[in-house]
Amino acid sequence: MNISYDYYRTFYFVAKCGNITQAASLLLNNQPNVTRIIKNLETELGCILFIRSHHGVHLTPEGKQLFEHIRIAFEHIEAGEKELALNKNLQQGTITIGASEIALHSLLLPVLKEFRQLYPDIHIRLSNHTTLQAIESLKHGFVDIAVVSTPLDIDHSLECRTIKDVQEIAVCSSAFAELADQPLALSELAQYPLISLNENTKTFAFYSDFFRSNNVPFTPSVEAATTDQILPLVKHDLGIGFIPKAFLEAFNHSSSIHVLDLVPPIPKRAICLVKRKDISLSLAAKKLEEMILMKAEKNSE
Repeated sequence: MNISYDYYRTFYFVAKCGNITQAASLLLNNQPNVTRIIKNLETELGCILFIRSHHGVHLTPEGKQLFEHIRIAFEHIEAGEKELALNKNLQQGTITIGASEIALHSLLLPVLKEFRQLYPDIHIRLSNHTTLQAIESLKHGFVDIAVVSTPLDIDHSLECRTIKDVQEIAVCSSAFAELADQPLALSELAQYPLISLNENTKTFAFYSDFFRSNNVPFTPSVEAATTDQILPLVKHDLGIGFIPKAFLEAFNHSSSIHVLDLVPPIPKRAICLVKRKDISLSLAAKKLEEMILMKAEKNSE
């Protein structure tokens, strides 16, 4: 049975109003046409749906049975339309973001603050991931977008856009202050205790490659779980650490922290926005993406 959606829509409004004239008005139609549609529907279904009287129309037992099903369907449709209208105006919705710590502190936090001020009803779900974890979460649909730092490996299913360069620096406490007085060769640095993220991270791989390309072994004495643990470890004299330059400003470092002048300098890393090619972003996620790109463009000027 292939009955037109318009037939059921007309039936729904007539049953709800109990009056064909009122239903016709709501449907932006006319009474004769609504009456014709109801008769056609009754013919298609092989039963009478309404009893006509001078006071309007009333559902027959068969009509009541049908209405209970149609009512549920149309209420769901109306609810969906209302949700879409709210989403369109960014009055509701949820955004899920997978972010590495470097990306979070170097770019994302001020953007999220501005987004929250503009769209307070949008729920933000942020996962603090390593780059590897964020990419995996994106592939499996657990996050809408990933904002991560290089190096990263992505396949053809993902779209990656570089949005900001990040300069990292080597820092030490007063216990190693003599190293900050002059340029320091990487081979000399390797003789001191180093602090790094653990070997399962892209940051560890980045520094391993950097040291190896200069024929220097990379053997950290302390491995931290997160980037924001490195500066406290440095402050407590556990070794020399590598952090984004922006972290010193964000965490209000004291004069006890010294920046080392490495030769050669640490290569720049990049923050990238990654999303899936096969899935369209929600309106809220698109707006956040737009704000991230605008922020990055403004910073590059």
